[in-house]
Amino acid sequence: MNFYSRKLIKPEDLNPSNTLFGGSLLRWIDEEASIFAICQLNTGKVVTKFISEINFISSARKGDIIEMGMEVIKFGRTSITFKCVVRNKFNKNLIITIDKIVFVHVDENGRPKPHGITSVTDPDENAARS
Repeated sequence: MNFYSRKLIKPEDLNPSNTLFGGSLLRWIDEEASIFAICQLNTGKVVTKFISEINFISSARKGDIIEMGMEVIKFGRTSITFKCVVRNKFNKNLIITIDKIVFVHVDENGRPKPHGITSVTDPDENAARS
């Protein structure tokens, strides 16, 4: 799994318990996932269709650096499915795991449209990297 994006946890990212807001993390994941889908499908016309159960394992605190990893697990006719892991950059503690995120390629009217991609566009996209 490649870890593409990193975020520094700042005071404005914290909840009253001084840990990372779950909603902020989910927004970052959705943005990173959409960029990943766009790069894989070679089009900006994708929408989030489904996000499976989200498993919050630990949290992040002010000053932590987190990184988000994505890995393709399936190409559908109009969709792409991948998994996501977010971890602490330095101690590698898992923060969140998502088994399945699905994006759908859509036409100009927002209807599903075949994308024609059947394998990872860039082989380095799924190469193991820590």
